[in-house]
Amino acid sequence: MANLRIEKVLNNNVLIAEHPKFKEVILIGKGIGFNRKRGDFIDTDRVEKLFVLKNEKEQENYIKLLPYMDQEFHEVIISTMELIKQRTNSGLNEHIHVALTDHLMFALSRASQGMKINNPFLVETKTLYRHEYEIASEVVELIKEKTGVALPVGEIGFIALHIHSALTNKNLSEVNQDSQLVSRLVEMVEEQFDIQIDKESIDYMRLVRHLRFAIERVKKGEMVAEPEKIATLLKEEYPVCYNLAWKLIKVMQQTLKLKVFEAEAVYLTMHLQRIQNKFK
Repeated sequence: MANLRIEKVLNNNVLIAEHPKFKEVILIGKGIGFNRKRGDFIDTDRVEKLFVLKNEKEQENYIKLLPYMDQEFHEVIISTMELIKQRTNSGLNEHIHVALTDHLMFALSRASQGMKINNPFLVETKTLYRHEYEIASEVVELIKEKTGVALPVGEIGFIALHIHSALTNKNLSEVNQDSQLVSRLVEMVEEQFDIQIDKESIDYMRLVRHLRFAIERVKKGEMVAEPEKIATLLKEEYPVCYNLAWKLIKVMQQTLKLKVFEAEAVYLTMHLQRIQNKFK
């Protein structure tokens, strides 16, 4: 990116600079504002761990957060962003700098006051987004090591959703909705079969993954091939599972407000039958 001219030093870690292509940008990096002043040039190629916010809305929102930031916590949060960038090894949506910074500031302040927030979708998140969950666990470890503040385990789930949102360019509320929908569908299965599925089991993992991919297919309008003979057979052989599959599909349709193709019922019935068999 080369040399950028500093317009304003906002604090030790944040600068506003002039960019030849994007005009004003915000530069975030540990200590990059230290001893610098307006008009100085900063060689961005030499500052490896530097984040650039180009989007005006994200810049504006990030600046709004600055007055509420504890300097020590802010530097740790920048370190967590470096860790996430390193582990994901791919482009992250800029919004993570605002959303996750804001979330972590609150989480750190709550945890240091001994307040705990429950995360009802922790197990679903861990199953759905395993890679993001592992990175989030490292983030919580890093925060503990640097600040001495141990964030509750529920926070791993929240941080994982932020990472997933930034990786997929999905709005966090959409990611949350998907987790809630999967959670609701799993509850329906447990109620219908009058069972409790072990959340650490391979059956749970398979069911949750299947539901997640079904939701993704519905959103993309992807059609899976429909094996008609199998459909008829399943309907006759496993009526309970087949009817439950359709109940789940109706809930999917109502929640996503999109059409779900009939073939999904076939694959879902096979999954449900496998689970029912285990618990007989």
